[in-house]
Amino acid sequence: MRAVILAGGRGTRLAPYTIAFPKPLLPVGGMPIIEMVLRQLRWFGIKDVMISVGYLAELIEAYFLTRGGVPGLQISYLRERDPLGTAGAIGMIDDVTDDFLVMNGDLVTTLDYAKLIEFHRAERPALTIAVKQRTVQIDLGVLDIDVQSAIVGYSEKPVLSYSCSMGVYVYSPRAAQAIVPGERLDLPELVGRLLGRGERVLAYQSDCYWLDIGRHEDFERAQAEFPDMRAQLLPDEKRGPAAE
Repeated sequence: MRAVILAGGRGTRLAPYTIAFPKPLLPVGGMPIIEMVLRQLRWFGIKDVMISVGYLAELIEAYFLTRGGVPGLQISYLRERDPLGTAGAIGMIDDVTDDFLVMNGDLVTTLDYAKLIEFHRAERPALTIAVKQRTVQIDLGVLDIDVQSAIVGYSEKPVLSYSCSMGVYVYSPRAAQAIVPGERLDLPELVGRLLGRGERVLAYQSDCYWLDIGRHEDFERAQAEFPDMRAQLLPDEKRGPAAE
């Protein structure tokens, strides 16, 4: 299966790190996040990877060029002349005939990509989204109020649970064909478009370790937790690459 890594964003929330440095090249455990992602993909048997680049694209390309790429992977690039959003870059791929994996280039996760792909192939939706459960502690008293302003419920500092996208997807050709080449499109808009066409979009729920490096606190947490998570995040270091 082919994989597409979305690495074209500006990463503005991580400034000043990302003023002159693309977010996927930020180091965790002494290695760029995107290199970790690529090694994980190789471990799960992925051989063909396209990297969608935009902001500071030349730095990402130069990094892998000077290192000779990643052994065992065929890497090519999609260059966004203008930002196309979290789904629009997929419209630049003109030879989609099979399912393919898509992910953000700033993820630190132990997600089992093989199980995600197996789920998608068994269910055959247009799009599968990897999902993680999160909880939020509300530090206030929360009221339930009806239309007549009567209080009908009161919860003191409730804990709310919600499902969030991990930034990892499996696209079918039907999902890719729903994107007009060159249009700016974010994933929520694509999901709405597919649902409007009567297509199925499924959630693959996982309890894996997952960090989306979008904020300073996430980046700092990844740095702190990496030593304990290294064996799980980089399984190829101890056991060698997955069998061909």
